[in-house]
Amino acid sequence: MLYDMEISQIQTIPQVVDVMKILTTGFLAFVLAFILTPFWTHILYKYKIGVKIKENSVDGKKLTYVNKLHNHKSGTPIMGGVLVWFSVTALAFASHYLFPSVASFFQTRFIARLDFLSRSQVWLPLFALVSAGILGLCDDYMSVRGIGKNKGGGMRFFSRFGWLIVISILGALWFYYKLGWDKIHVPAMGDFSIGLWYIPVFIFVIIFTAISSNETDGLDGLNGGVLLMAFGSFALISFFQNKMDLASFCAAISGALLAFLWFNVYPARFFMGDTGAMSLGITLGIVAMLTNSALVLLIIVFIYIFESGSVVIQLTSKKFFKRKVFLAAPIHHHFEALGWPETKVTMRIWIFTAITAMIGVIVGILGAGKHFY
Repeated sequence: MLYDMEISQIQTIPQVVDVMKILTTGFLAFVLAFILTPFWTHILYKYKIGVKIKENSVDGKKLTYVNKLHNHKSGTPIMGGVLVWFSVTALAFASHYLFPSVASFFQTRFIARLDFLSRSQVWLPLFALVSAGILGLCDDYMSVRGIGKNKGGGMRFFSRFGWLIVISILGALWFYYKLGWDKIHVPAMGDFSIGLWYIPVFIFVIIFTAISSNETDGLDGLNGGVLLMAFGSFALISFFQNKMDLASFCAAISGALLAFLWFNVYPARFFMGDTGAMSLGITLGIVAMLTNSALVLLIIVFIYIFESGSVVIQLTSKKFFKRKVFLAAPIHHHFEALGWPETKVTMRIWIFTAITAMIGVIVGILGAGKHFY
């Protein structure tokens, strides 16, 4: 009887409309990104904006396994991530400025309700998505053309790290001083005020997701699939927190990523590049903080801990002990070096992420507390 009452509470007209809004937004983003793909790939191939396989790791040492395994991918177009953030941005502004007129013309309210460009929920993650996407685009272009002081072109690691810190600090200050947020939610236990410590925690979350996303973007379709499941998970969490515009925003990113993956799975027609990996990583971190789900984020993208952790362990071991722990890092390259086919590594990481994402959603929803329902 209690179960029937809960189902009846969910199946109300406003909530059904909200679900339709989220699903429709995701579908429209998928269609838009899918339509734009041929035009964007034509530009990338025409102007030969292709990836250059790195010869050196971040510590300057010569790469062995990675270069050998992926040398055949040299010249494959990069900057595919533009399709994701451009499609989401275009859809967000269209929903706010164009859809009301369309709704008035066709005399239907539903199209007008697709507007998800709300100031409190979407402005900040959308700004981060676009600004980081543009910076990543510049870095990708510099890498392809061999521009910059970094060997081989592109921004130096510390230069990229610098603007990443700036974005994360601005976001942290906005949350703490403008929005007045200083609490971290521990699932099933409640909210805990951490005062000024909220700022470094916020910065850590953003930097972690941005760098980990970039490090995971090393195989065809790998990071795209991980991000798809992550944003899909936060669409659900946002829905149960009654943040419908944020849920629609996450659904739009998921839809655009699905279209991107159609062309990015092995053998990839193009790669995401920093313009996608870094911007989506930063945005994912901000969405996690907007939903007060930093700890849940670590469960959902638990694979990021392995990816970044393997790099830290490898660099530390090589620096202090002059030996490698892994055959190659990040860890997905270690599995390749062991003889696993690229597609097997990707699919198994997808399966692992699907499991952790489901666990994260369950913990995020059930451990959220009554005020989220």
